[in-house]
Amino acid sequence: MENHLKQYLEEFLDRPVSLVLTENSTSMLSARMHDGVLRVRLHRMFLNAGSRVLSEIASYLKNRRGAMPHFRSFIRDNREQLSLKPPKKVLVRTAGKFHDLCGLYDEINREYFGGAINAAITWGTRSPRCAVRKRTVGSYSERSNTIRINPILDKKTVPRCYVALIVYHEMLHAAMGTPLRGKRRSVHSREFREREKLFKDYEKAMAWEGGKV
Repeated sequence: MENHLKQYLEEFLDRPVSLVLTENSTSMLSARMHDGVLRVRLHRMFLNAGSRVLSEIASYLKNRRGAMPHFRSFIRDNREQLSLKPPKKVLVRTAGKFHDLCGLYDEINREYFGGAINAAITWGTRSPRCAVRKRTVGSYSERSNTIRINPILDKKTVPRCYVALIVYHEMLHAAMGTPLRGKRRSVHSREFREREKLFKDYEKAMAWEGGKV
């Protein structure tokens, strides 16, 4: 079945494909180009998916965006196949005074990840130490599968596009993981930076960023 799926993807995409089946429930689907080969990582349960789901996966890999209702429905219907350890309970708070993380997350997940990211997202806790050290505006914990956004961004003066870029950045971490380069982990690889620039408001958000946060 694995070889048939690999062959299907190669024929649809008209390019060589390296397919790795995983038990990773954090990111059900991810892909990157390397030496002319599209390296696809896909949760093993999709070997049992129907033609509509596989067609959505192939279309997403080709265009790197687009809604995937059948894909998401398949995940919901097959939750029992996910071998996740019970995660540490995280207090989730998405509604801010000026920005709603839940709305941003859902919008970005649909448009850029086909709904494949299932990380939790929350505003972080406020700390007075933020005022005296370099601020981290966002973070992703692979262990708890949680994205935290610094509440310093929940201000009227911070544009929605900038908060959205930070959310997208952390969702990329959830999608791509942290690959090894030699013996070192590459947190922000060249591929990561290239994908980050695919965000539709990247230039606008980066233009605002200088000296504002």
